[in-house]
This record gives sequence, C-alpha cells and structure tokens, in this order.
Amino acid sequence: MHPRILSEFQQLLSEIPFSGEVLEIGALPSDESLLALPALDQATGKVGINLDGPYQYRDFDILQGDANAMPELEDNRFGLVVTNSHLEHDRGFWKTLAEIRRVARPGGWVVIGTPGYRSLGFEDFTARLRRMPLIWRLAQRPPLENLCEATLTFRVHAQPEDYWRFSPQAHEEVLQEGLEAVSVRSVMVPPRIISQGRLPAT
Repeated sequence: MHPRILSEFQQLLSEIPFSGEVLEIGALPSDESLLALPALDQATGKVGINLDGPYQYRDFDILQGDANAMPELEDNRFGLVVTNSHLEHDRGFWKTLAEIRRVARPGGWVVIGTPGYRSLGFEDFTARLRRMPLIWRLAQRPPLENLCEATLTFRVHAQPEDYWRFSPQAHEEVLQEGLEAVSVRSVMVPPRIISQGRLPAT
C-alpha cells in the first residue's frame, strides 16, 4: 500500500469517534494492514478477514473467509469496519457491502478505499479550445480528441482478478448508501477514493 494512502487512513481514522471492535475486510498479516495503524490502538478488539489465512499478526487475528458471506461474524458486532483496495477485486462487492452493514453496529462507522476515476478537468480546457476555431479543429484529431474524452484511473492490477473502479459519486450513492455523515475524498493521481459513513443509530 502506498505510504500516502496509509497516511490518509491514519488521519481519517484518528478523527472518527468510533468505539468497540474493528473489522478489516481484506486484511493482510503485515504493517500495511489498516489494523496496524496507531489510530486503531483504542479498539477493544481487531479482526480481519481474507480469502487466505488464518493468520495472527501483532495484536489482531485474520480469519479465513469470503467477505461476501461472513457467518462466523455476529450481527451488530463492530464499531468500525474498514477496507482498502479490496472491492475492486470482489466480483460480488454488493454482497460484501450488505455483510458490512450487517456486522457493523448501529452508529458504527464504515470506511472504504478503492481505486477510482474522476474528471481530468478537460471540460474547462475544451470550452476554451472551442473559442479558437483553428486550434479546436486540431484538437478534434486523434490523439488529442481521445485525450479530451478520457478520464484517469489506477492501473489494472489483477490479484488474481480486477473487476471494478468507483467514482466519488459511486462512493457516496452506492458504497455508502443509507449511511449518515458521509464524506468522500480523492487522494493522489491516478485517484484513490476514500469514503466514510456512519450507520444510523436506530
């Protein structure tokens, strides 16, 4: 995981007023696991889940399991559920989202990081080019035309699969659907999108 992403998660998680246990979807037995961040030292327990495993690392356990169905984890157990760079590899990511909502307790927090895409800002540039007919005609030829129609995203990184990319809008309206206090941030170029939300208390 890129150090900048770890730093963003550390800052964000240190600002979230969570309590109780923490679950990481896609946890790894390494210092790059989100469970290893100092911001989570106050957790009363730390659990990870991964298709590989089981593992025990530092002060957390990683269960072997599929996040699409986690019957080994009780309803309403976790005050915070985190995941980063997992959902793009998850063929049925919506099932994982349903499981996250099931195991997070009312008032609990959900923080999700994914590779994403966003506008490159060519809209303003293109509008300016349209006011210059000669340059605009040149811009309508490949490869400039293609560039003006493009967006930027993180490379395909099959591990072993790579299915999805999520926009900031997808984070807000799909990944954090039904949650409160939702905020979305874009980090780095190409963008990695990180969102947070809180389950309703009742």
